Amino acid sequence: MTVLRTSMRNFFAHKGRMALSAVAVLLSVAFVCGTLVFTDTMNTTFDKLFAVTSSDVTVLPKAAKSDDTPQNGKPESVPASTLAQARQAHGVKSAEGAVSSMNVTVVNSDNKNMGSTTGAPTIAGNWTHNDLRSMEITSGHAPRGPTEVMVDADTVDKHHLKMGDELRTIAVTGDFKARIVGIATFKVTNPGAAVVYFDTATAQRELLGSTGRFTQLNVTAAAGVSDARLKQNVSTALDGSYKIQTQKENADENRKGVGEFMNVIKYAMLGFAGIAFLVGIFLIINTFSMLVAQRTREIGLMRAIGSSRKQVNRSVLVEALLLGFIGSVLGVAAGVGLAVGLMKLMSSMGMDLSTRDLTVKTATPVIGMILGVVVTVLAAYLPARRAGKVSPMAALRDAGTPADGRAGLVRGLIGLVLTGAGAFALYLAATADKASDGSLVLGAGVVLTLIGFVIVGPLLAGGVVRVISAVLLRMFGPVGRLAERNALRNPRRTGATGAALMIGLALVACLSVVGSSMVASATDELDKSVGADFIVQGQQRIVPQAEKAMQDTPGLEHVTRYKDLAAKMTSPDGKVDDYEITAADPSYAQDLRRKTTAGELSAAYGTNAMSVGSDYAKKHHVKVGDTISVAFKGGSTAKLEVAAITDDDVAIDQGARYTSIETMKKYVPASKIPPNEIMFATAKEGQQKQAYAALKKAMEPYPQYQVRDQTDYKQELKDQVGQLLNMVYGLLGLAIVVAILGVVNTLALSVVERTREIGLMRAIGLSRRQLRRMIRLESVVIALFGALLGLGLGMSWGATAQKLLALEGLKVLDIPWPTIIGVFIGSAFVGLFAALIPAFRAGRMNVLNAIATE
Repeated sequence: MTVLRTSMRNFFAHKGRMALSAVAVLLSVAFVCGTLVFTDTMNTTFDKLFAVTSSDVTVLPKAAKSDDTPQNGKPESVPASTLAQARQAHGVKSAEGAVSSMNVTVVNSDNKNMGSTTGAPTIAGNWTHNDLRSMEITSGHAPRGPTEVMVDADTVDKHHLKMGDELRTIAVTGDFKARIVGIATFKVTNPGAAVVYFDTATAQRELLGSTGRFTQLNVTAAAGVSDARLKQNVSTALDGSYKIQTQKENADENRKGVGEFMNVIKYAMLGFAGIAFLVGIFLIINTFSMLVAQRTREIGLMRAIGSSRKQVNRSVLVEALLLGFIGSVLGVAAGVGLAVGLMKLMSSMGMDLSTRDLTVKTATPVIGMILGVVVTVLAAYLPARRAGKVSPMAALRDAGTPADGRAGLVRGLIGLVLTGAGAFALYLAATADKASDGSLVLGAGVVLTLIGFVIVGPLLAGGVVRVISAVLLRMFGPVGRLAERNALRNPRRTGATGAALMIGLALVACLSVVGSSMVASATDELDKSVGADFIVQGQQRIVPQAEKAMQDTPGLEHVTRYKDLAAKMTSPDGKVDDYEITAADPSYAQDLRRKTTAGELSAAYGTNAMSVGSDYAKKHHVKVGDTISVAFKGGSTAKLEVAAITDDDVAIDQGARYTSIETMKKYVPASKIPPNEIMFATAKEGQQKQAYAALKKAMEPYPQYQVRDQTDYKQELKDQVGQLLNMVYGLLGLAIVVAILGVVNTLALSVVERTREIGLMRAIGLSRRQLRRMIRLESVVIALFGALLGLGLGMSWGATAQKLLALEGLKVLDIPWPTIIGVFIGSAFVGLFAALIPAFRAGRMNVLNAIATE
């Protein structure tokens, strides 16, 4: 009890000094709990949606939701005769046919896409009784003919639609128009999908290209009949020719696809939370190390009056436990608030998430509390152990011992060994022959060099801080020299504070180098390889009517079609593999200039001919003239002669297997051939500008596709990488915020530690302005020290990663110097910002009281 009372008294006596460490714990726990609550809420939203939209038993085509689904843009379907058979099954109360397709685009009269901007699908289908489980008609009526459509209320609100507005639906079977006659509102949360309904005949004709077919059957059980029993009865009635699922099985399958996507988001965000925790550890270690140093005499007196080492150690750990507990409790609450904020943000971007579905599982606060408390206590262990070693004689000395300011020799040697091992691992990764092998070594190198730099930081602090000071602080005269000496006074403290900032900035630098190199490599590849003037593509395959509009555009020398179709390839050595076969027009050899290691690429577009990549050829000992058996999905098996082997040392179409569209047509029925994945066009000589304008105009009715020239394409690539990096930087910002708190805390505790010294300096003539400047300059030096280490380390990681990417065809190393320099300069401002409060408090000290401080 005495230890607990002492710990409580010390904790609340220094609550101001603990506050920033508590904030670091709070932020880290909040990010973990916020991530868990947000992803759990999204899962709950989808679970409710899938549960309510699934009928008691669903009958699907065998190929539905499997690898056998056709790529022709039309959903797989079952004949209407199946519906009559299902109705005859024992235990069936009712059964109805449903039509649904997500391969559509819906536009208004101004050709504006009515779909979601968040990646959620546009769903078109027929209105059924099963839809009443999840929706209710709140305006107008259900569609009754080919010119009528009903739209979900969320889409109506987002795009300011009203009754009577005309919508055009674009499908692979053609375009058709209808006017809004009804509005249906979701009874559960709609995560952002746009939904349109037609009458059954229209949906069949326009979405499936044939009447008398359905994409699924919804079967309702009679009273007293279980879903499992109904499934068995329906399966018997249909001779087991279809995929039949109970409500739970159907909902679970739909949930599985969403769950995989949500897990990617969840673990990515938790990864950044882990980085924030790692940075927070340095803050907590620094806080308790400084508190222990400041209380050396106090601890010595406790030892002198009978406290054992174990009791002193336990006293510090109890303080850490209190800090972790309070920070974690606040962090759990903040995490729920963060999740609500993320939901509001997603809703503003088009993905509707209702707070009614807010899900806080019991495990979430438990995980947050355990993480926060355990990490805090573990971080405080070394300072607590150091406190336990304080001897009773320390009561006779001033607070802080000379040993506190010196980095141990053993520590330095361990740090150098780890750094050297990490550097060697990075070298091995950079010289690896395979990216898959090198990536594992790269990961080891990153971890080892990071740990090594953290450990060796105090040794580096002396030299690096002196260099920075010589460049930056000497111009400030005596105040600058004082700031330099303060930063050098305790290398271990400076190293730990700088290391917290180093981690975040190392990741920023690494990702900047990788992202910039990817863009530069892709741009270089485009310049060397792409001969086409224009590229047309979108999130969906290009529908035939858009293809025709492109082919009819004036001013084009040629238009190239490009299709992908799954196939099983049997090589001459008898190995069977699943691959995508690229079928294109012969002009594709001009649109994408591919080097060959054997044969001529143009020959691959001849009759019954194809090309393979050099990696495939090497693996299976294939040479020009060999015959490969290609079993096209949905078609028959072809015997194709290898006419060319393309060099796989590229980034675009690496490993592609080319054949002509005419060859594909010989072995795949027209109904099974997929629409174009992408299309290329080249303008007639001297007509590039006119052709570009004409092509854009021709594709205006199809806003789901983008028309780009090479300049546009490069900019789009740069923007996409930039958006991804900005999102990552935003998440890393949490770690950098925690690192800033570490600098603030270090300075604040340092000011308290040097109270008497500050009073003496003020007494001999140092002005308040000079004092504040000294503290600000000390903060800037520490921040720049961390930035220099972090940016150097990150660039080495990024350069090594680029060497691995070069094995995948991304060969250009590009260091984004403006970003690196900007971050370095920004770190100086971070140091200035972090010093504001400590400098202000130091300047307000009463000189006499400061001198009298023990």
